[in-house]
Amino acid sequence: MLPIKSFFSLRWQGGVPLDRLFWRDLVLVGTAISFTSSAVALVLLGLKMPLAAVLAVHFAPVPYNLFLTLAVWRTAERFPGARAWMMTLGASLWLLLTIVV
Repeated sequence: MLPIKSFFSLRWQGGVPLDRLFWRDLVLVGTAISFTSSAVALVLLGLKMPLAAVLAVHFAPVPYNLFLTLAVWRTAERFPGARAWMMTLGASLWLLLTIVV
């Protein structure tokens, strides 16, 4: 298992293949984290917890999601062509969806 620092630096420096970064890290893991955070926030809302706590839980994954999106952009810069462009567009749309939903 990678130390946390290595996990983030590998992604930020383009040390992870673009396909893996986009599909596994961003789409699968990032979506699962966002979904879980939203579900917990809804439970907290149902328990009539303070709105500040509910919003904090709901938006907690945003920095991680922003990091993943920027890592995809940085990694895709090394690969000219439509495929890399589509992944950067997909990452941007994914980020918007995770923030809004």
